[in-house]
Amino acid sequence: MSETPSTNYSMLQPNSSESEQTLSTRHFNVTEPVVAKRICFYKSGDPQFNGIKMVINNRSFKTFDALLDNLSKRVPIPFGVRNISTPRGIHSITNLEDLEDGKSYICSHHKKIKPINLERASKKPLPWQISRPVSARRRVVQLAREKEDSIVQEGRAVQIRTPKKLLVFKNGDIRIRCTIVLSKKNMQNFDTFLDSISELMQYPVLKLYTTDGRKVPNLQSLILCSGAIVAAGREPFKPGNYDPHRYSLPAKLPGLSNRVYPKANAKSESRNTGKWKVSVLTSDMPSAGTSSKVYITLYGDYSNSGPIFLYGEEGELFQRGNEDIFTIDTGDTGELYKIRIGHNNSGESPSWHCEEVQLQNLYTGEEFSLPAHRWLAQDQDDGEICRELPLLRRGQPVLPVTVYEVHVTTGELWNAGTEADVYISIHGEEGDTGSRQLLRSKNPRKFLKGQTDLFLLEAVHLGNLYKIVIGHNGLGSGNGWFLEKIIVKDPVTDLDYSFPCHRWLDQGEEDGKIVRELNVTDTTTFSASKHKTMQKVVPCHCDCVKEWPGYCWAAERWKFQKGNTLQFYSRLTHGFIRLSPDGTVDALGDKKDKYGLFDVAVKRNAHVFKSHQMPHIALALDNGYVTGMDNEDTLCELQVHIQPNRCAILESARSPGHMITFSLQGKVADDTEGYAGLSKEFVVHVKGVFHNGAIILLTTSLYQALCLRPDGSCSGAGKQSEESCWKVHKISSGVCMIESLKHQRMYLRIKDGECNGKGTGDVYCHFKIEKNLDSGSVSLESVQNRGMYVGLQPDGQTKPVVHTGERNILFYPRVIKFGREKPMGTSATPSQPKGGIRESEHQLAKAQKPVAQSPSASPPAKEMKNTQGTKYPLPSDDEWKVSVLTGNGGTQANVTLWIYGDKGVAGPITLGKDNKEQLFLPRQEDEFQVIEIKYIGEFYKIRIGHDGTSEHPEWKLEKVTLQHVKSRRTLNFPANKWLSRSRGAGDIICELPVEEAGKPIYPIVRYHIYVYTGHLEQAETDSPIYLCIYGKRGDSGLRLLHKSDMPVKFQRGMVDMFEMEAVSLGKLQKVLLYCEASNKVQYWYCEKVIIRKAGKDSEYIFNCERWLPFMSQGIIHSEIELYPEELQINRQLKMQDEANEGDWKITVVTGGFQTAGTTATVSLYAYGENKSSGPIILGSGKHQLFNPNSADTFKINLKGLGQLYKIRIGHDNSGSDPSWYLEEVRLERMAPTSDREICLAVDCWLAEDQDDGETWTEVAIGIKKNNANVCPFLVVIYELHVYTGSKLGAETDSNVYATLIGTRGDSGKRKLHRAKNNKVMFQRGQVDIFFIKAVSLRDLKKLVISHNGTGPGNGWFLDKVVVKFKEEDDDQEVVFPCNRYAIDGKSELKYFLFLCENSPLA
Repeated sequence: MSETPSTNYSMLQPNSSESEQTLSTRHFNVTEPVVAKRICFYKSGDPQFNGIKMVINNRSFKTFDALLDNLSKRVPIPFGVRNISTPRGIHSITNLEDLEDGKSYICSHHKKIKPINLERASKKPLPWQISRPVSARRRVVQLAREKEDSIVQEGRAVQIRTPKKLLVFKNGDIRIRCTIVLSKKNMQNFDTFLDSISELMQYPVLKLYTTDGRKVPNLQSLILCSGAIVAAGREPFKPGNYDPHRYSLPAKLPGLSNRVYPKANAKSESRNTGKWKVSVLTSDMPSAGTSSKVYITLYGDYSNSGPIFLYGEEGELFQRGNEDIFTIDTGDTGELYKIRIGHNNSGESPSWHCEEVQLQNLYTGEEFSLPAHRWLAQDQDDGEICRELPLLRRGQPVLPVTVYEVHVTTGELWNAGTEADVYISIHGEEGDTGSRQLLRSKNPRKFLKGQTDLFLLEAVHLGNLYKIVIGHNGLGSGNGWFLEKIIVKDPVTDLDYSFPCHRWLDQGEEDGKIVRELNVTDTTTFSASKHKTMQKVVPCHCDCVKEWPGYCWAAERWKFQKGNTLQFYSRLTHGFIRLSPDGTVDALGDKKDKYGLFDVAVKRNAHVFKSHQMPHIALALDNGYVTGMDNEDTLCELQVHIQPNRCAILESARSPGHMITFSLQGKVADDTEGYAGLSKEFVVHVKGVFHNGAIILLTTSLYQALCLRPDGSCSGAGKQSEESCWKVHKISSGVCMIESLKHQRMYLRIKDGECNGKGTGDVYCHFKIEKNLDSGSVSLESVQNRGMYVGLQPDGQTKPVVHTGERNILFYPRVIKFGREKPMGTSATPSQPKGGIRESEHQLAKAQKPVAQSPSASPPAKEMKNTQGTKYPLPSDDEWKVSVLTGNGGTQANVTLWIYGDKGVAGPITLGKDNKEQLFLPRQEDEFQVIEIKYIGEFYKIRIGHDGTSEHPEWKLEKVTLQHVKSRRTLNFPANKWLSRSRGAGDIICELPVEEAGKPIYPIVRYHIYVYTGHLEQAETDSPIYLCIYGKRGDSGLRLLHKSDMPVKFQRGMVDMFEMEAVSLGKLQKVLLYCEASNKVQYWYCEKVIIRKAGKDSEYIFNCERWLPFMSQGIIHSEIELYPEELQINRQLKMQDEANEGDWKITVVTGGFQTAGTTATVSLYAYGENKSSGPIILGSGKHQLFNPNSADTFKINLKGLGQLYKIRIGHDNSGSDPSWYLEEVRLERMAPTSDREICLAVDCWLAEDQDDGETWTEVAIGIKKNNANVCPFLVVIYELHVYTGSKLGAETDSNVYATLIGTRGDSGKRKLHRAKNNKVMFQRGQVDIFFIKAVSLRDLKKLVISHNGTGPGNGWFLDKVVVKFKEEDDDQEVVFPCNRYAIDGKSELKYFLFLCENSPLA
């Protein structure tokens, strides 16, 4: 092989970036030979491309990337050369050493290539084989020859066709277009033509349409097109004004210069077409001159010149009565149709009165005169400092000057307003307005919370508007701004253009942007007359409330969860909907009407509202008439529509259009009544919001809530998250304390003229909850400072205010966790919270979340060797040095490393230094010293990636090196990969295996992941979805499912395919699926996940069939582990066995006479040798349980209690008829199964008005010995002597409760409501005697005594309590001294006391 390149090949010099590499310091005594390779490169799928012949050696190209960059400039491929393959596409070339001398290769922008015929491509085509437009002169000659040939050939005329031109529009954007000539080169086949258009348009074109939306499937259809086509990617056709006659020349293409030449041979002439002489005349009015810098912008058919400042001698320009002349070069902007002239409002006297602007084209001599006669000043005329002037043709403007009305609506959020300077630019088909400051509003103050400001903006008519750009300068005390929407009214066309935003322009909120680009909505471009009457209501067809817009639904959906009890208030009739026992319905009930309560049930994707008093009937719509019917009837199924005012409309699911409606008199409306005076909207109130222990949000808007800052101040502009949660402490009826859940022992208070969260639980923290029926909100009135409410200032800060009727004292509560659980029906389990804070919910570091490796997830033991082949054990607790080599693309994102060994995982390890900006720069190697890695066995792979943050997240990783500090042993991990969302495979994490003898010990596998979204309503999501694959050899790490084969990911009923590269995981064991949903609107229903290995026939199926996130035991979980089908069955059986352990069947038998049943809620306590169960709610008589002569069966779990020795059963004395006669309780163990059934006879009343007045009873459980039940524990009657002190005011009217605690458990909380010796209890100096019946507690150790703090005299001075009882024929007496106030209203509030036996107060 010759070392001197042939003259037939071009010798390329290295580019500047390569030539700046640091030179080696070695000195050579002899000249080393340079080995050169002669290579020819062709373009994928293009046999007409002649090929690029090059000489490759280590001087011309130092890296493979440098070769790719150079080829990208020479081979016309839309996205540059990113892949080099052998001619048949079998092998890809990844480094310079793989190139062979004298061979040919194919260039493409992705790995899949289109082979070509190299023999044909290597031959240069003859001149007549080249397709090019025929000139007019050649055409005349051709026609003459045609005529001659037709005579000679007896009528067989040879027709030479002029190549057809097509105007190509981008789908949905008429501004991006180009002209293409149909030729032999681009018309070989349809795919070749698509590639040609992709090169011209600079985006991948996959489909073609005619201008009216018909698909163009082949070349024959293409030839028949009428001169214009529309190029699209994967998206469907978007209608537009695709008029080929309007655009005779190509417009600006993406990524190209603004200067577009109309003809190929006009480039030399175009240098002169953009030169203009500009004469600016300032009027001779007083103070007409200006000190500002003046600019001008010219607009033409092709483009605009951009602002060009007119400079000259300082202080001499634009003075009163002067004419200033300038020469400017604008480039070729096409035919001129308007100019904009303005100034920057600088200097001492910026105001300017412009008389006229005159233009002369120095090439064509054309002259234009544009009269202005207007002030350009913020303190004159309309306050504008720029003017648009249209060109005049025959004395008439080519486009009219119009005054647009710009309606800017600031959001309703607290602190939504701004004091910054706001600027706007409106864009239409005929150009833009330029950046204009919104200076003069019709309101005295601009951009206030919830306010709509009207501005007038004068400009040359823009045609149809399609977008605006709006932002502010970030200056001022309140510079953050929440923009709701902008409506632009065009008086010329009588059209309104709506630009919704509903986002923050705030550096401290969301993405931190203070400038946003807003696109017009298709549905809001209609005439202004129609705008006034158009309303949009989206019906609900799912198992939840749905409305427009979606955030109203998210705010109110919690009210309609199954089991909630609701009231519906009509603001028209000022009454509640009520359902009477005879089935009649009206809207005249008061808030205490028992027939106005409705329990929520969900049925067939609709809601059923059952009467709380009569659960068998529910609200129904029968042919538009509101009535009560059996709750199983489909007429009871209703859809709920939430309106922007938070009211609900109830519509029949069976007969859409029929709604629950009442007249002004509160009666059910019928068809004979007119629309006026009807009530269709109802305010929804939820019962039990402020129960003790409830966790709530006090929302102030649809997005915000009252929150506590770390400094103790409160704001109504907080985010609706856990940080804004409050815990309710109920003091008495309607009076509560509100404690921060995150900052415990910090209470909301009003004190010393301030409202903050620095309260300690004293009386200043007591608030009366005032419910507002008309809005569904509440107000918090201070108990200590009557008439003072918790209020909000415009910036959201809290302050004490007087109720003046304003909305700044309204809070909309949202329950996160109810304080008292609702009855659970016939399936009894230990009590759990109804809802809960997302304690398990955690924030991911996006794609960098480390996943712990399971013990089984380690590779088999394998002896590793270094590059010399010697064996080495990796030392434990040792130090390593990490070197990272960056390619030609650096990053400033946060880089993280994981190291996997056969005994464990080390990581995440953050690779960072103090000077972060100097890390991971292009072609730089970064070293990180002394990383301590605990013993994880023999290394087999690493994972490295970044978090995608910073302005430059794209990163080209060349290599990672691990070097043992002591032994100097080195592990090399070559990468040569892009870690980027937009380049390469689209992943920002990669895995690299350890290599032995130049080969990886485990291969890199490409997993194909098929994610099935369910067919349920609203199954789709736009939330980020993450997946981690687990196998026998570790895990893949949690990866964002980013790059799908579908245009829109995770849509209802669709299947998305993703690719994930990882070091081989062996046999797959499970996957972890994570959905990062911020609200319920973004929840996702996943049906299943299927994983296939590339090139393998086997697949793993992971069934899911559930919503993510989901709730379990009151906690919301955002992730779920899925197991393959065969493993899943075994695991489910094992989990079922574990779950069933400790299950018991309990049967409760109610007496047989008519009044034996109860309406109360029944609970059970079970006591075993190890522990007690706590309260287990069995159900409520309101739900058709515990009826006379019935046996109700439940399943309960008593796992871990040990041998049972007693139960306690009773009720809460609620409902209209709580008295209950309990006959028997039967217990039977279900797992492990047992043939023994425990029968416990009770036969007593549990009622305050029957027998001994007890609502609880205890029953001992016998132990079976010698086929007989032996009961080791007897029921003991404890006699309590309660001594009230003799001090003045010692008595109380409160309800008193007592709990006895002994060495064998406790008696439970019992109400002391019936004294043996006194009718009026707990009076000063009085002794009251009570009886508590309980299974023997053995030795008494403690007494808990409490009261509920109600009644006019709730302070109580307790002297002592003496307990007397008889056990094993011995009379016993235990004294519990107290001698203090249980509550006195002065000291800190305590409603209970612990009294110990024969000792002072504990």
